[in-house]
Amino acid sequence: MPSTKTEIDKSSLDSVNLRKNFIWNLIGSTASAFVSLFYMMIVTRLNGVDDAGIFSFAFSTAAFFLVIGTYSGRTFQVTDKNKRTTDSDYFYLKAVTCTMMLLVGLTFCSLRGYSGDKFIIIMFLIVFRALETIAECAYAVIQKKDRLYQVGQSMFIKAVGSLIGFFIVDYLTHNVTLACTMIIVANLLPIIFFDLPRLFRTGFHFGGINAWRIWYLLKIGFFTFGFTFLNLYIINATRYALDSTSSDSVQTIYGIIAMPATVLSLVGQYLIQPFLTNFKKFFATDAYKFQNLVFKLCLALLGIGLICIGAAALLGIPVLELLYAVDLSGNELGLIFVIIGGIFNALVLIISTALVTMRRTSDQFWIYCIASLAALVLSNILVGSSGIFGAYLGYMLSMIILFVIYIGVFLYRLHEFKNNPDQEVQRATRE
Repeated sequence: MPSTKTEIDKSSLDSVNLRKNFIWNLIGSTASAFVSLFYMMIVTRLNGVDDAGIFSFAFSTAAFFLVIGTYSGRTFQVTDKNKRTTDSDYFYLKAVTCTMMLLVGLTFCSLRGYSGDKFIIIMFLIVFRALETIAECAYAVIQKKDRLYQVGQSMFIKAVGSLIGFFIVDYLTHNVTLACTMIIVANLLPIIFFDLPRLFRTGFHFGGINAWRIWYLLKIGFFTFGFTFLNLYIINATRYALDSTSSDSVQTIYGIIAMPATVLSLVGQYLIQPFLTNFKKFFATDAYKFQNLVFKLCLALLGIGLICIGAAALLGIPVLELLYAVDLSGNELGLIFVIIGGIFNALVLIISTALVTMRRTSDQFWIYCIASLAALVLSNILVGSSGIFGAYLGYMLSMIILFVIYIGVFLYRLHEFKNNPDQEVQRATRE
């Protein structure tokens, strides 16, 4: 028990902060993830299934390029124990990666031969994702000061503002391209008037630009970037296979059925974000607490996943048809496949966070190289032979393969960690 009043007050304050951080992170992450669902509902109802297919594909493609912008990501920055670099260096890194993100996006669209509205919508959404990248860097600094609730508040403001702006413009103009500009505006204004003031209140300030430190961050974050990029490829491999063989309306159906997988990834983020600092602390102090944290989060996710499978089997298709006003009959088994795949993907997210904390990023890169090759082969074979049903099956199998490899590598590295905890912490600090 705490022996002094000061210790009791600190314990009480930590408990209040944990609750506040968890609640606002839950609200903000939910709003941020579910906003894409509402975008799709709006476009499907106001613009039709063909425009909805273009928007769905563009939104997932922009998320793919987001990985270039975020590069090593918020988890890497929050858990960084390295003293050679500062948070200011991460911002300069993001300036480089966002530029790369836009250039690669332009190259991708040119090589795929996209033009007209499809090209413009993809590029507008990539600009939106670039703004999200900048915000994520600020979020990492704020989160390290145990103010995750402010991150949740910011995400909520952006999600609600962009949704309202998008709906109003699309309702008045029936122009998806024009409506996408409101997503950019609704994310830019909160960065200026909400995120940056709270960033500077943490004591953060921009230091001088140091090219060596930026290069160093590029180097140590490469494997994290690589496996995150490949993760997005695996998730979208079947979507790209469909884009080459099917119509925009099929993309709409696949996007609607795949939406619950996004929700399960969100659940994984719910569970992880409030405990990121615990991952860092337990890794430095107690191998068994670190292990137990990972396994408890996985068990909690499995329980939620089983509930989702039951709900999808009973109500999934009727609810999605009601929301989107699209006939989805014949996709019942596909929805179950997608949810099972989403569960395995969310489990991978938890294990990946642990491995990132342990700085076992090169392991994950090679895991994803193997799994991406499997996803490429499976997606093209199954989509080519079975169309959209093959896409559902390919997604599920790709996620299962990824998880099996991941859990094997994690258990091996965990065994090493428990046998030589001090040596592993020192190694991770050096990297």
